[in-house]
Amino acid sequence: MNLSSCPVGINPIVWSNDDFQELGGATSLSRCLSEMRDAGYAGAELGHKFPRTAPELSQVLQDHSLRLVSGWHSTYFATKPLADELKDARAHLALLQACGANVFIVAECSDRVYNIADAPLGFGTNDRPTLSEDGWKRLAQGLTALAAECAAAGLKLVYHHHMGTVIQTRSELDRLMADVPALYLLLDPGHLAFAGVDPVAVLQRYAPRIEHFHLKSVRAAVVARAQREKWSFRRAIVAGVFTIPGASDGAVDFPSLFNGLAVRGYRGWLVVEAEEDPAQVEPFAKAQRARDYVRKQAGT
Repeated sequence: MNLSSCPVGINPIVWSNDDFQELGGATSLSRCLSEMRDAGYAGAELGHKFPRTAPELSQVLQDHSLRLVSGWHSTYFATKPLADELKDARAHLALLQACGANVFIVAECSDRVYNIADAPLGFGTNDRPTLSEDGWKRLAQGLTALAAECAAAGLKLVYHHHMGTVIQTRSELDRLMADVPALYLLLDPGHLAFAGVDPVAVLQRYAPRIEHFHLKSVRAAVVARAQREKWSFRRAIVAGVFTIPGASDGAVDFPSLFNGLAVRGYRGWLVVEAEEDPAQVEPFAKAQRARDYVRKQAGT
């Protein structure tokens, strides 16, 4: 495999959780960025502690010899006015463009439950948020419009499928990709595996449209218990549902994913992102282990 030209980044959620900010809440941004650089990463995705003006963000990243990878943006196209949603997205797009990012990460968050600490994650169609036909139409319209604005700014719009959202299952992902031909995919094997979806099969189906890759694995025993006992996303995180690539108890087949991306000619970022409770799993050591694994397995 040859992914040697791919830069390797990391998400600050390894140190400080965005959805449940009490997890790693005392960790400073300076420590987070310093440890990213010391662990061998070239760039960072955005987190809630980052400045959100281009001059300040560029400076803080430059101070730590890091590049901006990209940053998550929540949309509510299915439930809120299109004009308002596009206005909000433009501010995020301007920041990413000014700071040199190549992709815009988006996730539809209408009716999401993952951010509610005690809300059970649903795994069937009757116990989790889903879109009506009108919601699908509105989402496709919004993402199509946003994809065009991103393209005009020189960025690709990549969709982040996510547990506890309306795009969680394989059928939902397939419909979304069919409804919005201009949309690219952020492949997150951790979220796919948690939802019971085979990440390698998704890569094989959408390889030409994958423009961003989150390197996150799952612990199969924790997934099974979370499904059986209807845990919330927060409880699953604290219990260790996610782990880094290369972890001995990780269930995701990263060598096959790396190989599939290399065959496709992927040249985007490889981004380590595995949220756990940083009080239970020391972030810097985890970041180092993941970086060593990517270097050995992907050659970059």
